[in-house]
Amino acid sequence: MTDNGVIHPKFHHVNLKTTRLREMIDFYRVLVGAEVTFQDDAGAWLSNDEANHRIALLAFSNFVDDPDKDTRTGMHHSAFEYETFEDLNSTYLRLQDAGISPALCLDHGMTLSYYYADPDGNHVELQVDCFGDWEKSKEWMHLSDEFKANPIGHFVDPERIAGDYADGKSFADIHAKAMADGYAPEQAPVDVPEMSS
Repeated sequence: MTDNGVIHPKFHHVNLKTTRLREMIDFYRVLVGAEVTFQDDAGAWLSNDEANHRIALLAFSNFVDDPDKDTRTGMHHSAFEYETFEDLNSTYLRLQDAGISPALCLDHGMTLSYYYADPDGNHVELQVDCFGDWEKSKEWMHLSDEFKANPIGHFVDPERIAGDYADGKSFADIHAKAMADGYAPEQAPVDVPEMSS
């Protein structure tokens, strides 16, 4: 697809710097089924699909951790999308059984998103499109007064969502309840700064 001569490439991979190569490999293997395509002392290249790699990990010996990483500019998160809510929910339950819990969960309006922190503190979003159609969710983001008023969305408790789904509640009903703060945790997992209008 082109417009004004711009060719639109597909996003291919994310490259992370780490001081914890083994733990990072293990985490992404459990989180999204990533397997090592190649590894040496300087890093590893992993893929969870037909691509040669989707996650690159550099582990140069001069890297150091940044204790102030959370308040520094840079990448906030990477994201993986599931085709169905059932896939997202079953992944949540599988990861819970493996001892991996999300750091925070949000219904953004266009996606239901569970964010996990890797061993270096990078957030990885696992999400499903709430509309099941990118054109519809894109239009909702573009035109919705609700999104304009609250682009971050509503915090949700994934355990309560999983319980409702197990009890037969549909994803459409879960999404509507989430947007009405029906799954709000007792305390927000992070403080969201006030947005200036």
